[in-house]
Amino acid sequence: MKKATTGMKKSSSKEAKGEASPSQHIDARIEELGDWRGEMLARIRSIIKKADPEVVEEWKWRGVPVWEHDGIICTGETYKAVVKMTFAKGAALDDPSDLFNSSLEGNTRRAIDFHQGDKIDEKALKALIREAVELNISARAARSRKKAKTA
Repeated sequence: MKKATTGMKKSSSKEAKGEASPSQHIDARIEELGDWRGEMLARIRSIIKKADPEVVEEWKWRGVPVWEHDGIICTGETYKAVVKMTFAKGAALDDPSDLFNSSLEGNTRRAIDFHQGDKIDEKALKALIREAVELNISARAARSRKKAKTA
């Protein structure tokens, strides 16, 4: 896994070969959308970066923006009528502001569908992102402790 250090992330082998970085792919997606969905994705991206300055951007599954910190925090998918922010471990997160409005039936993921004209509760979204980061960090620490016991 790539890790952010002192504000910079390590270059992937693709970047070293002159291919676009995940951040460049996300920039291009925002620009190519050219409508409210691009603006919404850019806004979500900005909030994620404010909530977790150490976040690492990835580009996975043939074109999905992914934000990680010790594991996947969330994805940012764009569709015709919605920008979907899916939290990988959303079912384990407290959501006192009831931001989750999609993928509520699953045991693991939860999502927020943003429609044209929707306002973002930035404070609540930042809190949810930070909680997801803390969950990833604690899960990683637990795995490390378990591994140390078996070694």
